[in-house]
Amino acid sequence: METTETKPTTAPVNTNSNIAEGKSIATIAYLTIIGLIIAFVMNNEKKNEFAKYHIIQSLGLALTGLALGVIGMIPLLGWLISIVGFFVIIYMWIMGLMNAINEKQVPLPILGKKYEEWFKNL
Repeated sequence: METTETKPTTAPVNTNSNIAEGKSIATIAYLTIIGLIIAFVMNNEKKNEFAKYHIIQSLGLALTGLALGVIGMIPLLGWLISIVGFFVIIYMWIMGLMNAINEKQVPLPILGKKYEEWFKNL
């Protein structure tokens, strides 16, 4: 006879008040690199999980943009990838900002799940 054990979750649950408190920090995270740094510092004091989620998504987005900038230095193919990547980054940025404003904790399209995986220890 098999027994099933349930493991207790250690992650805090995002309640409506928790999300509302972190909304402004999450929104700031998507407003430039300086906004990301400010949001990171602000969230160190509050430890809001909703804000942390969006800070991670924004950090991934910024690093992806940096990588595209480096790739853009390669003539021809790099330029093409950089141009297409620019529009993808803009699309992902808009989606992330709208998710933060609408109090949704949804990963960014294309790389959002990877950002969660890569920066889970942040």
